Amino acid sequence: MLLIDTFVGPSAIEGVGVFAAEPIRKGQLIYRFEPGFDRLIGEAELPNFPESIRHFIERYTYPHPKEAGMLVLDADNGRHMNHSLQPNTDFRDSVFGYAIRDIAAGEEITCNYAEFEPDFYMLPSMVTAHIAASQPMANGNGAHL
Repeated sequence: MLLIDTFVGPSAIEGVGVFAAEPIRKGQLIYRFEPGFDRLIGEAELPNFPESIRHFIERYTYPHPKEAGMLVLDADNGRHMNHSLQPNTDFRDSVFGYAIRDIAAGEEITCNYAEFEPDFYMLPSMVTAHIAASQPMANGNGAHL
């Protein structure tokens, strides 16, 4: 659960991102995992969902830090936080997230996914895939999404 005021907007990193709606101070607590607010999804439940929901879960969840087989889905704008190798937050605690430097209002808030997801790997860019699929094919026909 984000503890700061944020908004979602277009991101130079990927699609959309989460942005600070107010100045954030270095060291400020910005996130706390809140079981009554954030959604826990059991990996065993995944086969019961339609494929489109499984894709959504794959993109927007991360493993629960202490409960094996459980995934966390942030119920707020936190699910749109983009990955950066030079993030402005620290999520190594996995239950709490802090600003590691001052973050200006309007600035994108980023995190290093590997800090809380040990098996993290970059998923293909949805933006790049969409653009590639929209390009005309050699025979002049457009690709279908």
